[in-house]
Amino acid sequence: MAGDEVAAFIASRQVMTCATQGRDGWPHLMPLWFVVRDGECWAWTYAKSQKVRNLERDPRCTLQFEAGEAYNELRGVMLKCDCVIHRELETVSALGEEIARRYGGADLDDAARAYVARQAAKRVAMQFQPRETASWDHRKL
Repeated sequence: MAGDEVAAFIASRQVMTCATQGRDGWPHLMPLWFVVRDGECWAWTYAKSQKVRNLERDPRCTLQFEAGEAYNELRGVMLKCDCVIHRELETVSALGEEIARRYGGADLDDAARAYVARQAAKRVAMQFQPRETASWDHRKL
């Protein structure tokens, strides 16, 4: 896929899979909801999660976005990234609201904002800075 196709494909996905390196050497893969900001994917998760612990040890990770069922429909993007973990409450809360709007499909009311604020106190924001991109689209074969 060309650069604009990659960006459009990522924006069209609802879930990204994030692979981090576990302390035992095994990959740790987890699905995440995300938003795209200036060409970078951002997600939030619990500060005490295994993926955060893994990223604190080693900020390298791989993101994957995929679609298709039959072989001739398979397409996807893999991003090798460095992850920057943000712990500032204002940053985490703003990201949480952005994710809630993307997946909730509407502006947030006061109750939703309050819920996000409570969640933000327990979470971190993850900024994925791409180093390398690989993509495939079997529909073009």
